[in-house]
Amino acid sequence: MAFVDEIITHTDATVAIIDRKHRPGGHWNDAYPFVRLHQTSTCYGVNSTDMGGHSIDQVGLNKGCYELASGSEVVAYFDTVMRKRFLPSGRVQYLSLCEYNKQDDTAVSLVDGEKYEFRAKKKFVDATYLNVTVPSQRDPDFKVTGGAHAVAVNQLPKVISQHQNFVVVGSGKTGMDAVLFLLTNRVEPERITWIMPSDAWMFSRFDVDPGRKFSDPITKYAIGLMQAALEAEHYDDYFKKLVDRKLVMQLDPSVKPGRWRCATFTPLELEQLRRVKNVVRMGYLESVSPTEMNLTKGTHPAPADAVFIDCAADGLPKVPMVPVFNGNHITLQTVRMCQQVYSAGFIGNVECNVHADENRKNELTQPVPLPYRDSDYLRCAIANGVNMSIWLSEPAVVKWINESRIDLFSPILDFESEEGIANIQAMGQLIQQAVPKMQALLDSHMQKVGGETVFA
Repeated sequence: MAFVDEIITHTDATVAIIDRKHRPGGHWNDAYPFVRLHQTSTCYGVNSTDMGGHSIDQVGLNKGCYELASGSEVVAYFDTVMRKRFLPSGRVQYLSLCEYNKQDDTAVSLVDGEKYEFRAKKKFVDATYLNVTVPSQRDPDFKVTGGAHAVAVNQLPKVISQHQNFVVVGSGKTGMDAVLFLLTNRVEPERITWIMPSDAWMFSRFDVDPGRKFSDPITKYAIGLMQAALEAEHYDDYFKKLVDRKLVMQLDPSVKPGRWRCATFTPLELEQLRRVKNVVRMGYLESVSPTEMNLTKGTHPAPADAVFIDCAADGLPKVPMVPVFNGNHITLQTVRMCQQVYSAGFIGNVECNVHADENRKNELTQPVPLPYRDSDYLRCAIANGVNMSIWLSEPAVVKWINESRIDLFSPILDFESEEGIANIQAMGQLIQQAVPKMQALLDSHMQKVGGETVFA
């Protein structure tokens, strides 16, 4: 929808949206009831329509940060955009509960089998390539035996009063959210066991969530990432410097994280998470019984009367990079780390306003795959830097960045004043210095661990 919003804003094209779901919102329709955005509502959604009231939370664990929309608010937002902007335009047709068939270029209703043909199609846009899976959409990855009770995280509010103990399975954003939900609902930390195959790095929300066009903190954060790389003596030293600058956080200061899941947290949330001491770092959970948990690195006793909360679905899929523009096909992917919706809008702008050949469009939209391992973060930082350098050379992109509501990380790009030009040139020079150093840090690390310099 972020892509389509750019199309109907900047062109007179017509669009057909084919959706397997019964309403807009994608995976948000299947998300757990206490889910919230991990970024400010003010910079999420489609460019034409604000989300939320640009307010700062005064109470709770997010106190001091811009509001984070709940899952139900996100679904309601996209539904409103569809009903009040897209459909009234007369140029958008929404086919819900339909499946697209690439073989014969048709869509088939999942309800009654009615077939739709698209004979005047100009371009096909695949918005499913980064399809997100949430726990409620599949069975647990671990085997449940002997009458043990396991549920998807969606069921946690219903079972919270039915069990003495809780085993949270998964160390990503969903697992973190589940732990916070239990703690904020007066479950004592001693009653929580957290299965953590690998710790994950976290962003400080106060650094990456200041609201649209707060140029000083955004610029300070971006400069900090690059200066840390220039100062680092080796790969591990780079992450140490990020921690020292408080640009990233870790759950346990004594345990180096091995994953990167794009999670953001406030100091208050981190303080709460650290109250849980029953953290099991023995690999992935393979099977459970009422008395025992079997993991890839051994067995561990199961707490009495426990419910196992499945939070381990891979919400950030690992797929190979493909060209965004390929003939009459556009494959939506992230062009900035962890910013899927923003990236779709960015690609829509390139399609509409960059009047160039396919090679130039692909140069402007080089994919930045979603991170999984800690080393992927460095790859993403490199790709982000390279992309920004290229974006600064395209006036239509600079204009869009400056005007875009959903651009969270870009400062105002001022090409009108001498001071603005000097600041942009300085940033460009810093990127040119930092990117090769980042690549050298990554290469030396991958040689040390015997891995390949490709995304997981």
